[in-house]
Amino acid sequence: MNIRLPKVLHSNINLPVNTENSGIHQLFKRSVYRKTIIVTNLLVSAFSIGLYAQTKEQQVLEQKFDNLLQKESIGRNIKELSAKPHHLGSDAGKDVAENIHKQFQSYGWDSNIETYYVLFPTPIERKLELLAPNKFTAVLKEPAFAEDATSGQDGQLPTYNAWGADGDVTAPLVYVNYGLPTDYEQLERLGIDVKGKIVIAKYGKSWRGIKPKVAYEHGAIGCIIYSDPKDDGYYQGDPYPIGPFKNEHTVQRGSVMDMVVYPGDPLTPGIPSLKNAKRLTREEATTILKIPVLPISFHDAKPLLEALDGPAAPEEWRGALPLTYRVGGGAKTAVHLLIKQSWDIVPAYNVIAKIKGAEFPDEWVIRGNHHDAWVNGASDPVSGLASLLEEAKAIGALVKDGYKPKRTLVYCAWDGEEQSLLGSTEWVEDHAEELRAKAVAYINTDNNGAGFFNAGGSHALTQLVTEIAKDVKDPRTQTTIFDRKRANEILQASGPSQSSLLEKTDFSLGALGTGSDYSAFLQHLGIPSLNFAFDGESEGGEYHSIYDSYDNYIRFKDPDFSYGLALSQVSGRAVLRLADATVLPFAYDGLADAIAHYAENLINQAKSLRKSNALYNELIEKGVYREAADPKTSFIAPKRKPQVPPFDFTLLLSSIDSLKRESLALKERQKNFSGKTSDIPTINNKLFQAEKKLLLASGLPRRAWYSHSIYAPGYYTGYGVKTLPGVREGLEEGHYKEAEEGLSQLTNAIRSLTNALKEIGE
Repeated sequence: MNIRLPKVLHSNINLPVNTENSGIHQLFKRSVYRKTIIVTNLLVSAFSIGLYAQTKEQQVLEQKFDNLLQKESIGRNIKELSAKPHHLGSDAGKDVAENIHKQFQSYGWDSNIETYYVLFPTPIERKLELLAPNKFTAVLKEPAFAEDATSGQDGQLPTYNAWGADGDVTAPLVYVNYGLPTDYEQLERLGIDVKGKIVIAKYGKSWRGIKPKVAYEHGAIGCIIYSDPKDDGYYQGDPYPIGPFKNEHTVQRGSVMDMVVYPGDPLTPGIPSLKNAKRLTREEATTILKIPVLPISFHDAKPLLEALDGPAAPEEWRGALPLTYRVGGGAKTAVHLLIKQSWDIVPAYNVIAKIKGAEFPDEWVIRGNHHDAWVNGASDPVSGLASLLEEAKAIGALVKDGYKPKRTLVYCAWDGEEQSLLGSTEWVEDHAEELRAKAVAYINTDNNGAGFFNAGGSHALTQLVTEIAKDVKDPRTQTTIFDRKRANEILQASGPSQSSLLEKTDFSLGALGTGSDYSAFLQHLGIPSLNFAFDGESEGGEYHSIYDSYDNYIRFKDPDFSYGLALSQVSGRAVLRLADATVLPFAYDGLADAIAHYAENLINQAKSLRKSNALYNELIEKGVYREAADPKTSFIAPKRKPQVPPFDFTLLLSSIDSLKRESLALKERQKNFSGKTSDIPTINNKLFQAEKKLLLASGLPRRAWYSHSIYAPGYYTGYGVKTLPGVREGLEEGHYKEAEEGLSQLTNAIRSLTNALKEIGE
């Protein structure tokens, strides 16, 4: 993982991200910034002045809201809602949904359970055997511990990856490092072909579903994924239950659906999975993988890796197991992989609670967190869910005391998120027209821990997030969460970067890829969205294992639930300010600046790629690299690289300049909007509808469900974001005609947004 930003908040699209310890699910893999507790107070004066003050009435409301929040209540909900395994389709999952529904009702909300019927594969049989050069049968099970009261419960899903194919295959084994496209290029140079073989890859550096996807593209017939202790185990610290890190038997479950094409039920793309919905066959569903996939522990991986022959793996491929890492590829090893699953249609229970707006009932502020878990899910997702419920309780109490939100509040607890955003996607597809018309913004959380505040989302809401971050106190340092986060960023920077950070007065909002329930809102419908979490000092290896438990959480995550309380304060403020603002707090200069930054990065990337490809091909022509096997070294040089055309970015840059000018002009006009009483409803509607101008009518190439021209999950990064994806991915993947078309579409989308901003308040 890039330790500065999580899977869903990664703002520098050229840096690799390790997405497997979650996504917003675990924002920092290791806690290396404890010094910020000491130095924050030295830096606080640089950031203590807020840009925009809240009205006295709003300040009083938020103080009442804070006084109603109880971290003990958050803790009780984490314990209660994670007491049993409660995956999608289980009886316990239904019980959790009904518990949430009753809580909303007791708080005074109008609550309903909306049910969808989705495909969900669960294992019938799993087997992994080493047949040669010696015999070994994988354990494929996590042991229970006395220190973890729920780790031995009945009802646990076994260790598996959902959405891999059924299969019974036997073949030689090849070690492919993290299983990224660049790793296969390295294998090609070593003369190793994975066609007809089973591959074994490490978790990390990309979303898990990319690994079998790329393996299949290269002809592999099976994929095994394991967690190496160097990335996630004893190399990092004491293993569980002594410490928080993965023990030798811990396994990360998870979806491997090709959700970068589309999330949700694979049998109903673009339409809701209602009971009588017209469904594709499994064979027609493009997001279900074509080869069997199995996650294993490093205990089960060790004998397989020890059996490999072939050349030693490159240094950067080597992990922390006590063995010589080799790539394999020869006939020495034989591995048998068997996966048989039950492919059932199961109910997904979304809990939807509303408080009707007093002035603008047809403007909705939507807040969500999922409730389903792979096993008990104390951290993922119950920690975030408990904070959401605490907000709902406090808002309900305010309403009983006379508070009337101007806009309608919609609080949602999603089911089936873990299987690739099933519940939220089906709900959004079901209510798409109403959401297009009414949704002001969507605010998402998922798992939460102790540490630094992280946020990603629509950059027109940067100002809103900045104001909130400057108001909420960090539980550990009692400085603001803005100050503590900025202090941490400054400690990690140097030279000019450090100076610019000292001068920066707004929060660094990240861009969103995917991996949680905002995707359908933001990237499919263009609804402005935000994603919040705390982490960085709650490291561990429990993700998607039986050890994601209450006992684990109170030892290693957020023992006194203080950061759960802080999350409620942040998210609750976002909801209340959006609900009650006379003029909605959208500031499009933040979005213009973000697009300009992404465009600068893209242009530099194009120049660099054009130069490096040309130089590489020149070296081949000079004979420095051979295009065929070198008989002395058995080294095979990679193929010639394509010539990158000289893209003309003039019109794109001109459109961005126009957007910058118009966004600043709008910001000036916004100072006087509050006096235009009769025009405010129209102004607000235009403010929250403007981001939809960035949607592409035909969607992104090869995956039309994703329509946003600025933010998308990467086709080969999964959770990790690709900004300006229609152009960038065409450039990176050598689809230059596609990139040219994407450049024109992006330019037109930015122009469309600029024209929309001109119409606001004139």
